[in-house]
This record gives sequence, C-alpha cells and structure tokens, in this order.
Amino acid sequence: MNAPANLPPLPTLADVEDAAKQLRGVALPTPLCESPLLNEILGCRLLVKAEPLQLTGSFKFRGAYNRLSRLDAEQRQRGVVAFSSGNHAQGVAYAAKLCGTPAVIVMPSDAPQIKVANTRAYGAEVVLYDRWTESREAIAVKYQQERGMILVPPFDDPHIICGQGSVGLEVDAQLAERGLKPDIITAGSSGGGLISGIALVMATRHPNCQVFAGEPADFDDITRSLASGSKQKVAADAPPSFCDALMAPTPGDITFAVMRRLLKGGITATDAEVEVAMATAFHYLKLVIEPGGAAALAALLHRRELIRGKTVVAVASGGNVDAALFSAVLARTPPLAA
Repeated sequence: MNAPANLPPLPTLADVEDAAKQLRGVALPTPLCESPLLNEILGCRLLVKAEPLQLTGSFKFRGAYNRLSRLDAEQRQRGVVAFSSGNHAQGVAYAAKLCGTPAVIVMPSDAPQIKVANTRAYGAEVVLYDRWTESREAIAVKYQQERGMILVPPFDDPHIICGQGSVGLEVDAQLAERGLKPDIITAGSSGGGLISGIALVMATRHPNCQVFAGEPADFDDITRSLASGSKQKVAADAPPSFCDALMAPTPGDITFAVMRRLLKGGITATDAEVEVAMATAFHYLKLVIEPGGAAALAALLHRRELIRGKTVVAVASGGNVDAALFSAVLARTPPLAA
C-alpha cells in the first residue's frame, strides 16, 4: 500500500502482526462475547469484542504500549506527552509506568472523573484545559518543546494504529475457533486509529467483510469524509456528544489514508441509541461499556436491515464510565427487546 507523498509509509498487516508480538504477555486477550437471546431478537449472529476488560479499561493501552515500548533509553529519559479525553490518557500513563518513562497528559477539564483519577493514579502528570477555548495540541507542543518530551498522538501514528489493530487479529482468531467468518465489523471511531488497524487485518484475512466506522450522530466526520473522498470536519455548531471518547474534530491523515481504501463507510448512532446499547450490553452480556465504547454496538443494534442473517462483530472499545452516569442510564433506559 503506497502512501501519499506527504505521509510516512502506511502500516501493513505485517506491521500489525509485529505489534501483536510486542504486546504478547503484556496486553490482555479480551473475550468475544455473544448472547443467544440477543441473537434471536436481532436475527443475526452478533459478537461483541470486550475491550472494557483490557488493561486501563480500553483498547487504547494496546497502541500506547506498542509506541512507548519502542522508545530508546534517551527518549525514555526525556519522557512523553499526550493529549486525550481519557482513554488514550490512561493507556499512555500506564504504558509509561511499565516502560519507566515520565508522562504528561493534557486532558479536558470536563473529562469523566474516573478517567482523570486513573490517569493520575498510573503516575502521570495531568494538565487540564478547556476544550472549547484552548488548544490541547498547542499545550502538548509546549511541553514537547520545553522539556524535550516525545509526543504520543492518540491515533495518527503507525505504531498506535498497529497496536490497536491487534484487536482485529484477536477477533480473527476467536471467530476461527467457532468456525465463523465475519460479514460486518465495526468499532467506535474518533480519529480512526482502531478501525484503521482492524481494517488492515480484515482486508487480507476476510476481504469480503464490510468494515464500518461507528460514530455519534453529530460527530460523523469520518462517515462524511468517506462519502466525499476528502477529510471533513465536525460542524462548528455541533452540540457536545454523550460519547466523550469520540469527539475528534476530523480524521487523522494516516488513518484517513487507510480508511478511504479499506472501509465500506461509516454508520452513526444517536445518544438515545447509545444508551440502549449500554443497557443491552449490560443486560445480555454483563458488560459495562462507556458511551463512546458503545457507539459501534448502538449503530448495529439499530440497523437491523443491515445485519439480519449475517455474522457481525461490534468492538466495545472502552468501559471507563462514571458510576453515577452508568447507573442513571440503566435506570432510565430499557435494554433492546423483541
């Protein structure tokens, strides 16, 4: 796969396989869950990849560790800086702890408290900012320049993409154990690192599988970018999303170069549909999934014409949700029923 002239070489399946080797014995293989009752309701074979059970509570640890574990001794001494609404923050913080390198994480002041608290607990220095009036990129660059820290982007980095792609390798192996081949796979998408990595796997292992980005309805920049063939941005007047983990304003350059070649398109879910997905996953699969982590599942649950009679996989990408919010969702939202 050749990259545009202004980009580094795009990652390949071989790079994803190398990342999986790097993660072996460190990241946790997470289960591929299903419910016969839910399958009957939907009229399909639905399997949910349970990344809330990954270290730090989301898939983000995979990419962070794959990136940080490749730093040399001098780079580890200088430390790393990252910006994130919470899951990349925790992934980088814990990976930095394992690799023995300092970490500064720039996080929005309205991030879920569980994400802020855990990032600090892993030993990172947290710098809070106002996501509506300040630039997280500018703050991170300041630490990069003043302290000589290595910037670890949340998605637009080949090592990050390939670490996340290890999810796709696990899904492939777990489906094979059951004698299944996927017709559709989707994952919650913000900048596109996870779904890009998964698409690299599926393009070779299951070329007939349709790969979709799952997005919040008002943060559908990937969906619109894929439809138009060029990068689009979230509307300036878009309301804040319930899915705090999926609020990147536009796809990454590297991730979009992968996605526009390998993805079928994007599918979206409203906040109300995401709440149903959270309640459904808890009721039928006993999984705690955060709003952003449930977006892909929500998009499939409410597109029955797309999934009927098929084998479909939804990646539940994270479970870092404040207890009060999760309890409120369960109290007001019933799970999907026949």
